Amino acid sequence: MITECTILVGIFDGFSWIRCEGKGSFLNSPTLKDFGEERISAGESCIVVDLGACTGMDSTFMGTLAGMAARLSTMDDGGLQIADASERNRRSLEDLGLDFLMKIDPASASWHDEIELIRAELKPPRGMAKPGDIQRTAHVLEAHQVLSKANQQNARKFSGVVTLLEAELAEKQKEK
Repeated sequence: MITECTILVGIFDGFSWIRCEGKGSFLNSPTLKDFGEERISAGESCIVVDLGACTGMDSTFMGTLAGMAARLSTMDDGGLQIADASERNRRSLEDLGLDFLMKIDPASASWHDEIELIRAELKPPRGMAKPGDIQRTAHVLEAHQVLSKANQQNARKFSGVVTLLEAELAEKQKEK
């Protein structure tokens, strides 16, 4: 059983790949976001997130996915694709209405027949800095704001969390 999460990445012809091994959480979602933003800034329009070894996702991780999906949706032929989602992970994404922002296990994806070869090429991302306390709180807040904007049900569900995180971030910034 995997207890520590690892993020592995790869750049391929026509898409970038991110694999989450273990639980996708607020601890590793900054790495997910940093790599995604780096690839989007480089002109990548398709990012695949491989959940084949992901044991579950917290709301921060899913909010980070939603933020990447929103950025990619503005690009021609852009999009976030989810590979190898378990029933549990698929349900988690669907419960927050995120299946409308991303393609989950798209049957026509170009990478479908190459998934094992792709996984064999993945490596840990280079140069991804660990966020400090203020940056981590800001990241968690941003992820929950993205989830809240996705639909009214999420806005109600996460309103208390967003309010609490806004206050926590303001306090940490004041102490700085």
